[in-house]
Amino acid sequence: MGKSTKFADLYLRFIQLAEALRSLPTLPPLEPLEERILMIVANAHHAQERLSVKDLMGMSELGSPAMLHGRLKSMREKGWIFLADTEDARRKQLELTPAAMIYFDKVARCMLKAVKEQS
Repeated sequence: MGKSTKFADLYLRFIQLAEALRSLPTLPPLEPLEERILMIVANAHHAQERLSVKDLMGMSELGSPAMLHGRLKSMREKGWIFLADTEDARRKQLELTPAAMIYFDKVARCMLKAVKEQS
């Protein structure tokens, strides 16, 4: 078995801490496609870009519109995202819930803890 490096050890420790966080009773877990969608919504949020449901439907690599609507409904019910109104009542913008932002804060703390332990 190969010897791990400092960065590999750091990353693996972060993963361990993040997995422990997932086992805590916060938001319900996401399926793999939902996690991918969450990262797309979070990246748009971080870049201060608007992301609509229609924009997401245009990403063919995520699957059919019917499947995406089902995943978005599931993610809303689990408390990860919500749909915000826009100027056009037919167009909804995807937003992270406050609970999702708290989750990301906790994951960031796991990252910082792993770095501090490595030092």
